[in-house]
Amino acid sequence: MKPKDIFSYAYSAIKLRKLRAALTTLGVVIGIAAIVALLSITQGLQIAIASQLQKGFATDTLIVSAGGGLGGADASFSLLVNDTRTISQIENVTAALAIIQRVGYIKNADGRTRRATIVGVDFKAYKEVYGSTFTAENGEVPLNPENTAVVVGKRVSDPWGNGTLFCMAGDTVEILWTNTTARPLRNETYTGNVVAVLQEVGGFSVGGPSDTSIYIPITHAQSFFGTDKCEMIIVKLKSDDKTTIDSTAKAIRSLFGGQVVVTSATAVLNIISSVFSTIELFLAGIAAISLLVAGIGIMNIMIVSLMERTREIGILKALGMKNRTVLLIFLTEAAIIGLMGALIGVGTGWALAELVVRIFSANGVGFGVRQGGQAAIAGGIAIAPVLTPTVLLGAIAFGLLVSIVFALYPAWRASRLKPVEALRYE
Repeated sequence: MKPKDIFSYAYSAIKLRKLRAALTTLGVVIGIAAIVALLSITQGLQIAIASQLQKGFATDTLIVSAGGGLGGADASFSLLVNDTRTISQIENVTAALAIIQRVGYIKNADGRTRRATIVGVDFKAYKEVYGSTFTAENGEVPLNPENTAVVVGKRVSDPWGNGTLFCMAGDTVEILWTNTTARPLRNETYTGNVVAVLQEVGGFSVGGPSDTSIYIPITHAQSFFGTDKCEMIIVKLKSDDKTTIDSTAKAIRSLFGGQVVVTSATAVLNIISSVFSTIELFLAGIAAISLLVAGIGIMNIMIVSLMERTREIGILKALGMKNRTVLLIFLTEAAIIGLMGALIGVGTGWALAELVVRIFSANGVGFGVRQGGQAAIAGGIAIAPVLTPTVLLGAIAFGLLVSIVFALYPAWRASRLKPVEALRYE
């Protein structure tokens, strides 16, 4: 028989048993839909987190913090603000800036108070490193600020995201911090002027600008917090190639005798990508189990179909149909069911992923509210399901493969039937 005839005959057999074929196809649909939904949401989450981290990180920077790990560090060792001068002299380093930060409060003119992270930085150096995110939406970030200058993140200014402002550029605010090293505990406070409100950064940030932080000049932070110790030093490099990053990180560790941890923004992003790849593989494996169950259903249906059509097969073989043709007819039936199930499953999975995002958005859990076709967490991260060509083609191929593999045994049995015995079958 010609391929066209084989396909026509197989399709007619499926149409003759519509309900059974539909139930068998449903098993494939469920398996493929589960795979597509899980992977598309995971892909969207990975892209969203990577995008937000790239905003919070600069790929040509290193983050230096105290601590050598594995018991090799001196517990009393601390980084000092003046250590930036030494680090700046290392080859391939263009700038180094210290960060002092404490958890405190900001009080507006109405007497309302909000919790925030108080960050002391050199405004000029900080803007050089994070030029795309340490940018004012309102007001202006001064390069040579007065001690009373305060720059606030977007969520400090507009904490509810609805235009009801807590403070804005030009306002006078009070900065509060509890000195826990003093006995008795002492509340430190000073009055500052909001000179700028940053544009929304969104997502995560380590060292970089944040929507929930307030920024003060580092010279004033040293006196306000009563310390020259800093939590971290951000190092800007000439380039973000691996050789430069590795050699500079090694030089910094050597400079401090292994007492510091040097973290590369690029390394963090690579680790996150690796973690998500593992998660995707794990989720795909779980979803694939349901598809294997569907494959067993296909085998069962094919065996039942073989028993029902034994006499029909006997007649066809008596008329001269070859074993190979019978085998191809049964495999074609399975392939049609697998292909239909895979295509419907891809569409269903994509719709399911969108539905999950919308449900979480409506309930304000995890994904937040829709913005520009994406779901946004209150903290700024946006998630939209992503169906990559790899997932699309892989799901269709997997659905076809499972259907054909589980149909091999029934098809082989059908092709081996002897005409005389088949015609005698009751």
